[in-house]
Amino acid sequence: MSTDSYEDILHLPHHVSHTHPPMPRQDRAAQFAPFAALSGYEDAIREAARRTVPRKELEEDEKEELDRTFSLLASQLKARGFSQTVQVTFFLPDQRKTGGNYLISSGIVRKIHMNSRILELEETGGTIRTIPLADIHQLELLS
Repeated sequence: MSTDSYEDILHLPHHVSHTHPPMPRQDRAAQFAPFAALSGYEDAIREAARRTVPRKELEEDEKEELDRTFSLLASQLKARGFSQTVQVTFFLPDQRKTGGNYLISSGIVRKIHMNSRILELEETGGTIRTIPLADIHQLELLS
C-alpha cells in the first residue's frame, strides 16, 4: 500500500470537537484497564481446589488408649501441681466445606475443662489453643 493515497490528508491539523470536550488522560487510560467478566470466579476456583478430609472414627482400642492417656494426664496435673508437655493430633472442622484437616500441635497443657470437655494448650510462643476433647485423635505425653 502506498502513502500516495493519503497525501491529501496527511498534513491536515488534528480535528478537535467543538461539542464534546477532550477526554482526560486518566479516563482514556482506564479504557484499557483489565476487566474481569466473571467476578468472584478466581475465588470460587481456589475454594474448590482447597482440600479437606473427612473425620476418622477411632477404633475401640484407640479410644481406650486415649482415655488411659487422659486419665494419666489428669492425675499428673493434679498431683504435680504443674502442667504437662504434650503433642496433640486433632481434627479441625472446616468453616466452609464438609470435612476439615488434622493438625498436630505441641505445648503445655494448662487445664482440662471436664464440664465443657476442652483441653487448654499453651503452644510455643504463648498462644493458647482450646481443643474440644471430642476432636482429639491422638495424645502423646512428652517429657
